[in-house]
Amino acid sequence: MEQQTMKIQDLTLIALMAALTCILGPMSITLPFTPVPISFTNLVIYFAVMVIGMKRGTISYLVYLLIGAVGLPVFSGFSGGLAKLAGPTGGYLVGFIFLALISGFFVEKFSGNIVMAVIGMVLGTAVTYAFGTIWLCVQMHLTFVQGLYAGVIPYLPGDAAKIVIAIIVGSAVKKAVVKARVLPE
Repeated sequence: MEQQTMKIQDLTLIALMAALTCILGPMSITLPFTPVPISFTNLVIYFAVMVIGMKRGTISYLVYLLIGAVGLPVFSGFSGGLAKLAGPTGGYLVGFIFLALISGFFVEKFSGNIVMAVIGMVLGTAVTYAFGTIWLCVQMHLTFVQGLYAGVIPYLPGDAAKIVIAIIVGSAVKKAVVKARVLPE
């Protein structure tokens, strides 16, 4: 019975984080010089791995990605569908899988070490940027430097702030979830 309870708890936490991503993911700020909006999706991914770890956090993002891929308007700007994944920002959506895996690995491997959690989030973000920028360049016929200016450089300060927010809020929520005995320490 204990193992089944853990599975139900895992599914509940995964569903809650996927739902949070579906709520915050569509909220975005468009910038006039690029098709890449400022999105809150990565904030939720940082938060999810802080609270529920790499495996659950990655699964929650994959659930969100599948929900968007079938057409529900959960991607930035309340869009969805395979066309969004094939469009200029599709590389970022795919790259977020690696953000969850890499940052989640660091959060779990170096549990309680905030510096290593930040390093993991920065590395995961860099991989996301690589996927996103390459795909953006292919789709928009940009040079790599143009892609960096359209899809990376303007977002660095905001992503740094999101990491700080996720570390602070995520650490507090994780403690509360562990204390409530929903997750093991």
